[in-house]
Amino acid sequence: MERLVVIGADAAGMSAASQARRQRAASELEIVVFERGGFTSYSACGIPYWVGGDVRERDALIARTPEEHRARDIDLRMRTEVIEIDVPGNRVRSRNLDTGVESWTGYGKLVIATGAEPIRPPLPGIDAPGVHGVQTLDDGQALIDSLEQTTGRRAVVVGAGYIGVEMAEALINRGFRVTLVNRGAQPMSTLDPDMGALVGKAMRGLGIELIDDAEVTEIRTGPDGRAAAVVTEDAEYPADVVVLGIGVTPATRLARAAGLPLGEFGGLLTDPGMRVLGHENIWAGGDCVEVLDLVSGRRRYVPLGTHANKQGQVIGSRVGGGHASFPGVVGTAISKVCDLEVARTGLRERDAHAVGLRFVTVTIESTSRAGYYPDAAPMTVKMLAECETGRLLGVQIVGREGAAKRVDIAAVALTADFTVEQVAQLDLGYAPPFSPVWDPIQVAARKAVIAVAGTP
Repeated sequence: MERLVVIGADAAGMSAASQARRQRAASELEIVVFERGGFTSYSACGIPYWVGGDVRERDALIARTPEEHRARDIDLRMRTEVIEIDVPGNRVRSRNLDTGVESWTGYGKLVIATGAEPIRPPLPGIDAPGVHGVQTLDDGQALIDSLEQTTGRRAVVVGAGYIGVEMAEALINRGFRVTLVNRGAQPMSTLDPDMGALVGKAMRGLGIELIDDAEVTEIRTGPDGRAAAVVTEDAEYPADVVVLGIGVTPATRLARAAGLPLGEFGGLLTDPGMRVLGHENIWAGGDCVEVLDLVSGRRRYVPLGTHANKQGQVIGSRVGGGHASFPGVVGTAISKVCDLEVARTGLRERDAHAVGLRFVTVTIESTSRAGYYPDAAPMTVKMLAECETGRLLGVQIVGREGAAKRVDIAAVALTADFTVEQVAQLDLGYAPPFSPVWDPIQVAARKAVIAVAGTP
């Protein structure tokens, strides 16, 4: 009997294992999955909303329990960490975290789905009690326990990316006074600075103290050893709890030690079938891999659950004898800060400069519904287009209800390699409760058509 070994039991890993099981019976394929944590198949993206109280129960974030996976003839070994991959020997060495017992397991096929790990800069006090990363359900539970046990109501979030911004909102919802310390000039570096400034203005309007251009130098601890303040080069911000939202990096130490190919960002390199380059019987997916950017033509690191699930499905299909593929991404992401919605897809200005493209940018103001319809909310749309061809390069949106999901129109257009003129002529749905006659995306596209025509 052939054996498939999977390292990691979240989105990519369990999608791969489940899809492989659908295609191949237990009598012909043994599936062994190692997971060092205590949970499987859960939504890490939902953790900020659980912390903030929008999601009441932790288990609501769990799609399938270990017992449900085992009922499908998957040998799932929880609290067991793989500590070595022996590529020439086709085996992995694992350690049971409760007993300390180590053992080797051979494989015919291997899937690496080790995910990502939070960036924790080597600062004094970074590992003190009261300092929390938010990557796993265990992390979320530890943060909630800390929030419920502390008597103070001051929280400092370090980092103003998606996780930092979402955690700032979650802490506001829990009644904490929140300071967000950001090393950049504006929050949300995934946006261009002018669009990030709109997010910063809204955050300050919600009562979040936003400190831009600030480099954290220390987490100062109190007499009890717990975090007491976040220190920057210029100031000190008292904290009863500190949340790190600095970002993540691919968890590829195992792969690096095994000599597997890694890219510029430290993620594993794979072909469209998610097979690790140069290795016939090893696949990788999820937050530990780099992917092809369909707009720039370069590899990039985009750790999102949407990609992880799709890549896991591709891997499971390939293991089962199918021919599925993952073509790449256009970089679509959305988030919110209370009632402010934020979205982006494609290239930012600095991305387009980095790949040597000549481009124009346009920015328009519109509304989510017909202007005369009740509750029509404002939104700002920024669009990038290539000068020579008019090809759509990227879209960013900041607005209120009904703004963010409009980015999906642009994501489809980018994937199809549309020009802005084609976007302007799309047959989109219209009724006053849902959109102006010209959807905001098309208003921006029309303006981009004029800008492209005016370039030499």
